[in-house]
Amino acid sequence: QVQLVESGGGLVQAGGSLRLSCAASGRTFSRYGMGWFRQPPGKERDFVATISYSGGSTYYADSVKGRFTISRDNAKNTVYLQMNSLKPEDTAVYYCATGRFGHASSRYQEYDYWGQGTQVTVSS
Repeated sequence: QVQLVESGGGLVQAGGSLRLSCAASGRTFSRYGMGWFRQPPGKERDFVATISYSGGSTYYADSVKGRFTISRDNAKNTVYLQMNSLKPEDTAVYYCATGRFGHASSRYQEYDYWGQGTQVTVSS
């Protein structure tokens, strides 16, 4: 089975930075695209960022563009989300995900496997 484990969340002040990691196992990591989603308190889960199997293509939600960077290290079976200039509205549980595709995708429906999430809290 595909296993995804997020880490790196925590409490940070507005304007600060965090780096989230997602470690994958159970499949050939380098062949599949990956994505990050987040779910703020009381709201639906939203797309954040995605990266193709090779790392050659990336795509970001408008709300994080220019502040967040997604990357991957296929040798380590890990995808990262570098979050800079954090805002209180970035507070959410962050999830990494993958599916049966190699491209970069923002479509929730294309993701079949999800991690348990990691909490990010940004204070004013």
